[in-house]
Amino acid sequence: MTDRTGARLVRTLAALALAACAAAGADAAWAAETIKVGFMAPLSGIFAQAGKDMLEGLKLAFEQVGYQTAGRKIELSEEDDEGNPAVAQAKYRKLVTQDHIHVLTGVLLSNIGYGLIQPIERDQLPTLYLTTPDDLTKKNVSKYILRTNFAASQPMHPLGDYAAKTLKYKRVVTIAMDNPFGHEQIGGFQRVFEDQGGRVVQKIWVPLNVLDFAPYLTQINRNVDAVCAVFVAAQGVRFIKQYAEYGLKGKLPLIGSGVMTDEHVIRSLGDEALGAVGALIWAPTLATPANRTYMKLAEAKVGKTPAYFTAVMYSAGRWVAEAAKIVEGKVEDRERFLAAIRKASETVEDPRGPIKLDESGNPTQNVYILKVERIDGKLTNTVLHTYPMVSQFWTYKPDEFLKLPAYGRDYPPAKP
Repeated sequence: MTDRTGARLVRTLAALALAACAAAGADAAWAAETIKVGFMAPLSGIFAQAGKDMLEGLKLAFEQVGYQTAGRKIELSEEDDEGNPAVAQAKYRKLVTQDHIHVLTGVLLSNIGYGLIQPIERDQLPTLYLTTPDDLTKKNVSKYILRTNFAASQPMHPLGDYAAKTLKYKRVVTIAMDNPFGHEQIGGFQRVFEDQGGRVVQKIWVPLNVLDFAPYLTQINRNVDAVCAVFVAAQGVRFIKQYAEYGLKGKLPLIGSGVMTDEHVIRSLGDEALGAVGALIWAPTLATPANRTYMKLAEAKVGKTPAYFTAVMYSAGRWVAEAAKIVEGKVEDRERFLAAIRKASETVEDPRGPIKLDESGNPTQNVYILKVERIDGKLTNTVLHTYPMVSQFWTYKPDEFLKLPAYGRDYPPAKP
């Protein structure tokens, strides 16, 4: 070897060593930084309890892994959107520009969810929504928004099937909150129920600020087999109480949204809730190892039976933590991180059961027909029937489904 060749070799080795040190330094830099997770939901106002239940679920998932994954710590930034779209926009900007989050989670209300689509697209920010509007994963699809929950009509399609085929109902009245969630849930029930030979003979809509249901309960056509209802939170509690007070409980079976009979509602009720049948993606009584583990953790943490909101956000937190492992902590690569979240949703054992995100980012998952019963002196939801791996399109072909009008206040129409 000549002196010149030896000198070149030394320089080359030195350059390689320097590059290796730089790469190691870069890796050490990102490894030292935290994975920043943003959370937004109403933590004050009339929807505050739902927001708090959501936050408990997310924290539970991160506590389970010690707030670290893939060699990096997890830092959670919590923001109260106050149920106000303008506030939500400001809080979103803070999370992105000041907190520098790598992923956004939460979002309960549909109007806030829709309002954030444009900035999320602009920022190319991986996002896990809980909010349920059908069109978010049917027509107004964003590649950066994945749903951890369900499309509003999704669990109500199976309820329509169950009401017609198993309960043998022929004529039903529907009564629901007068907002997109109510419209879409009732629409999903009605379409499948009527496809199976049933008929919705009357549809009653109740404004969101109503807590006295007397004027609406007196309108109900008594010449039917059952009443299908959709209410949440305080409205759900009050509706079920007054349904019993007006003597309807013993005359017309009550079925409806599993959110209406979820733990966050029935923990404030007594015998008036017994026997109500609903459809939802999770129940505390699911007898699976994953759910038993989750329930033990959740009950120890919150001191009561958790709400379904808690279970859904627990899923979101576990997906984020597992996805970070899949990309070896390099969550700054947003495309890879987003793809990893999709993969994590299928590989992480979930309290709900198997989950597979479809092309539009909505979970295909089990839907459970539930009944409120008293076990060991406490009201809870027991599983009557499982519909496995239900798509947001039910059994319809997506392209044919999307040709029809979206479920709404007047579609499908009642058939007196």
